[in-house]
Parts: sequence; structure tokens; C-alpha cells
Amino acid sequence: MRTRSHARTRLLTVTGVAATVLAVAGLNSSALAATPLTGGHVDVLDAEWDGAAFALHVHDETNAVEYQPADVVLSVPAAAKVARPTGTPYAFLGTGAQVWVLPQDQAAASARNVLWPGISTEHLTTGVFAGDTVQYKLGAVTRDGAATDDFSVYKVNGSTVDRYYDSGTTTSYKTRTFAVGAHDHANWAFEEPGTYKVTFTVSGTVGGVTKSVTDTLTFTVTN
Repeated sequence: MRTRSHARTRLLTVTGVAATVLAVAGLNSSALAATPLTGGHVDVLDAEWDGAAFALHVHDETNAVEYQPADVVLSVPAAAKVARPTGTPYAFLGTGAQVWVLPQDQAAASARNVLWPGISTEHLTTGVFAGDTVQYKLGAVTRDGAATDDFSVYKVNGSTVDRYYDSGTTTSYKTRTFAVGAHDHANWAFEEPGTYKVTFTVSGTVGGVTKSVTDTLTFTVTN
């Protein structure tokens, strides 16, 4: 059984006092290197609602630290490479012999010493959003600066392959609805090495009005 820590330590970002320090030093936020996240349980999509607006965070569950998406780089090392699954249900993973996968299974992630990526709505409460649901929508995906069809998220349940997201389609597999107060794990797949920029929007309807926020995750996929 997965044990969750409810401690929530916020990472200081380049705002407030930190921004003042940088300004005095004649620097800007680009002077700060992004933090690499290389292993453990990390909710790469973690939505919060402050009563008026959404925010997206990356929540390192293992170390109980929360980051702004721009402040981290999510590592997908050579240890994440597996033989590409065969068969029609996996055709969306391309034609290469291998694919880099951050797995849905915690034991597999631990054995490979790679990230175990989660999708969270745990910090959204019931009675706020219509249907007690929100949507995570996949937007633009690039690899080394160019649009790519090499990214997907999918879940395997027995013999069933449930494709959540796919950058290789025009309109399909872009938006998925999640209940609030929930937590999920799926396989995050990358078909080629490179630096991926993956954009997501979280949205929900409050009092008949749709609210949303968009942010971008960075993944480095290496041989």
C-alpha cells in the first residue's frame, strides 16, 4: 500500500524576498538552475484552487516538497528504456525497438530507480466544481524545440490499454476528466531522447464559469 505524506513544504520561488535579492545582485530568475527530479514519487500534475484561481504544481511526494513547474526538470534516464510493447493496442508508441517509460507501477519505478509519476486532484475539494470534476488537457508538446508526436500517457489494466494523452493525434486523447480529491498513476512514454516541453491546462467550472490555468513541464530523456 502506498503511504502518502500530508506534509506540504513549499519551495521558495523567485518571488517576494528572493526576487528582491536577485534584483539587488543584478540578476534575474534565469540565473537560478532548475532542480532535477530523478526518482521517487512525484505528482507531475498537481492542481490547487485558492477560491478564485487554479495553480499547477509539481509535488515531490517522497521529499514533501512542492515546486513551480518552471523550477524543475523531470529526468527520464536510460534506465527508463524498455522494449516497445508489441501489438495493435500499443501502435501509438511508434515503431522503434525501445521506448522510455516512467511506469505506472511503483515497484517497477523503484527497481529502475526512475520517477514514479502521479496525477493528482487531491487538493481540490468536493462541492466547488461542477460534477466534482476537473479536466487536464494536453497542449503543445515539443522535443528539442520542434513539435513532436513522440509523447504519450497510458495505463495498462490487465489486457486493456487506456490511452490518456497522445501528442501524435490532432484532437483525440487530449483531454481527460478526473474526479476531485483523487490520485492516479499511469505510464509516461517518450519515443526518442531529447528535451521535451509538455504543456497542460487544468480547468473546471465554478458557478457556471470555466476557470483554468496552463503550465509547461520539462522532461530530459537521455540514452
